[in-house]
Amino acid sequence: MGLLKKLAGQSAVYGISSILGKTINFLLVPLYTGYLAKEDLGSFTLLYALIAFLNVVFTFGMETAYFRFATGKGLHPQKVYQNAQSLVCLVALLLGALLYMTAEPLSLLFDFSGKSHLFQWSAMILTIDALMAIPFAKLRLEGRSLSFALVKLLNIVLNVGFNVLFIVVTFHIIQGDILPQLQTWVSSWFRPDWGVDYILLSNALANFLILPLLWKLVGGWKFELKKVVLLPMWQYALPLLFMGLAGVTNEVFSRGLFEYALPDGFYPQLSSREAGGVFGANFKLAILMSLIIQAFKYAAEPFFFQQAESKNNPELFARVMHWFIIFCSTLMVAVAVNLKLIGALFFQAAGYAIALPMVPILLMGYLLLGVYYNLSIWFKITDQTKYSFYITFTGAVVTILVILTLVPVLGFIGGALSTLACYLTMVIMCYYTGQKYYPIPYQTKKGLVYLTVSFLFSYAGFLWDTGNLFVNFMLHNGILVVFLLLIFLMEKKELYLLFQSISKQKNEN
Repeated sequence: MGLLKKLAGQSAVYGISSILGKTINFLLVPLYTGYLAKEDLGSFTLLYALIAFLNVVFTFGMETAYFRFATGKGLHPQKVYQNAQSLVCLVALLLGALLYMTAEPLSLLFDFSGKSHLFQWSAMILTIDALMAIPFAKLRLEGRSLSFALVKLLNIVLNVGFNVLFIVVTFHIIQGDILPQLQTWVSSWFRPDWGVDYILLSNALANFLILPLLWKLVGGWKFELKKVVLLPMWQYALPLLFMGLAGVTNEVFSRGLFEYALPDGFYPQLSSREAGGVFGANFKLAILMSLIIQAFKYAAEPFFFQQAESKNNPELFARVMHWFIIFCSTLMVAVAVNLKLIGALFFQAAGYAIALPMVPILLMGYLLLGVYYNLSIWFKITDQTKYSFYITFTGAVVTILVILTLVPVLGFIGGALSTLACYLTMVIMCYYTGQKYYPIPYQTKKGLVYLTVSFLFSYAGFLWDTGNLFVNFMLHNGILVVFLLLIFLMEKKELYLLFQSISKQKNEN
């Protein structure tokens, strides 16, 4: 129970930063939908899909390799950190320079004629992200979750602040609504035709400002490339690189490929790029599930490695999985039954709610991604990372096939189904291979019950409409209460033991 509390505590700290950060980021949805054209949101969706894909190349699996070799290979953690950070810095600077120099042909390839600066700024974002990756991993390994969270949150606040400045404040200055004394000066540099441009510029500036703070906080790094350290790390990380590429294909290619897979005129009121913007905006409504998964991953990965040598770790991993499914299933129902209300609050322009029916599918997809993160620990602690490539590559193939076959037929729903189908495939493959090579006593039947019932309840709450806003709210959240009662009935014994343990600890203190 103590180890579970430790994991939950660290997840909570990571979660608070993620929740605050993502909430702040989430507030950009009404800003973007209110101030930018749908075509700009389509460009934003495509460019950030490319950035997410290349981010994996820039770090090439070295974060997980750092965790593994700094905790269980007999090497001094600082020596591992210095070599990992040195190699990542070298590769990131070389790749960043290459991307910067090829910005012009890339802008033509992706139909951004005259905007090569978007790819130059993307190169800067990717390079600085990579330079921060191993220092952030070091904070996680050392259990400095509060420092990690504060730096991440500061980065997000800066990013959002620049977005508000460039997209909102300058717009109203130009219109003469505020600070008229600055109108002439702002007009001299403000570009009214820039939309996604200012989003990328804000990201690049925020990263640039946060990098020296993070490096100073981590400290103690000198450039060092030792073959004896890096060769086994590279051999461990290489399958993770391909896993990451396949994984990011699963996660973001549905957004990046959507506008190309959607037939012209599928939605008469939208161009393909505008439809991609609507798709990307609705994707953000699944952000609550995404941030919980991210917070859990931040805490769980170093935690699992640190517990790898314990003889009780299979039972511990099974309990972590069980409560993870319960928590995330509850969250999915809570979000889905209130989805129309959430959409009405955050979409500040007409034409976005058309894609809302896909969001419960995305919530389940992200939940399954979290299940996969739990399951994947077996090949990480047994050094069988080759299986990660097989599994995620299969998931990537499923993603692309579903996009190409279902998006032309089902539109937004087809794009969401690609995410669900991908992670469901990965979960099934990882579960069966893991149980063969590293058996863990998961409560599989209970987990399947929670996943199935929560998905059905989510859609029931989303689709049930009485025509009365208040009645809808009460009925929809009544479904959530019923789900909580189901959990209580199924977990009475476990909850009793949990409360008994808490009471005992309070009495001892």
